[in-house]
Amino acid sequence: MQIAAKLEKSRFTENLNGTDLFPAIVSAAAERKMKVYFFGSRLGIAEKAAIAAVALNKNLQIAGTRNGFFSARDENAIIDSINASGADVLLVGLGVPLQDIWIARNRHRLSAKVVFGVGAQFDFWSGSISRAPSSLRRLGMEWIWRLAVEPKRMFSRYVIGNPVFVGRSFLSTFKKQFPSIFDNFAKRSLDLILSGGALVGLMPLIGLIALAIRLETKGPIFFTQLRVGQHGKIFKIYKFRSMYLDAEARRQAVLHLSERKGVCFKSKNDPRITKVGKILRRLSLDELPQILNVWKGDMAIVGPRPALPQEVAAYPKIALGRLESKPGLTGLWQVSGRAEIDFDRMINMDLAYGRTRNIISDLAMIALMFRALITGRGAY
Repeated sequence: MQIAAKLEKSRFTENLNGTDLFPAIVSAAAERKMKVYFFGSRLGIAEKAAIAAVALNKNLQIAGTRNGFFSARDENAIIDSINASGADVLLVGLGVPLQDIWIARNRHRLSAKVVFGVGAQFDFWSGSISRAPSSLRRLGMEWIWRLAVEPKRMFSRYVIGNPVFVGRSFLSTFKKQFPSIFDNFAKRSLDLILSGGALVGLMPLIGLIALAIRLETKGPIFFTQLRVGQHGKIFKIYKFRSMYLDAEARRQAVLHLSERKGVCFKSKNDPRITKVGKILRRLSLDELPQILNVWKGDMAIVGPRPALPQEVAAYPKIALGRLESKPGLTGLWQVSGRAEIDFDRMINMDLAYGRTRNIISDLAMIALMFRALITGRGAY
């Protein structure tokens, strides 16, 4: 504005900020017998600002007040209420840029002759923002107080407030333009936060499980196995060893014991499982090391369970669609009954998850996962 004034070979006659302008607006409205409506943001701020305005000029007529906590569907009712009040002047203190967007969107529907976006003036005049001591104001030296509090205000607005606003605006726009990329980013961020926290917080439990496995049988504590991940990528999965060392060699001999229809083997009475292994499987604790797979990016917290290569080789064509999603620790079928769900229903659930997945549904399934762990339904 100063540059524009210089280009016009002019200068400011007064340096007025919003705090200076507010009393002038109040006085001008009172002098002209114009009724003023206060539309504020936080609860109670508009009412307090209206009381302060009347204190500045006792002849001021207040048309009404309202706080700004409202949803889009309330907008028509709010505008009707403002117009019904007979307000000549509408002061909108929703904060920049929300107030400016709101005014631009609704100005043609408002009957008030004058509509001002007043920024933080309601906060200031309601006492929510500290004011200079009255002694300084009487001496005309309020600027000393403003200089003293300016660093704090600047830090709050420009170091914290503006970056947060810009960040939220960017994420909102990015999500609308690229919903799949946004969901993938949010999903991976959630995976890293939860898996990182779990790796640290569950260390004592992991140590106890490792000790129990070693005391029962000799051999490695962890069991690794090749599984098929997203888009058919092969990766090495980590589990606590819950079977005897010759379990893989004996797999063909126990296939007839499978209690699930389809290509995935599941049996409650699998003779290859150790005593400690049965407890771990019942409580789903054998899957704990897969938190490391999540951290590495091979798996996610939520997604279809990763299948063995020989199982994928036997998949019907429709089942290959579950490979479009990153495999996970838990998913729709796991929280719905796990091994009690047959192969065809499992495939349908995994395909449905792949079509509709988003961060909200992931959070819901993470919450349901804890219920499934407590009940132990379908775990063996």
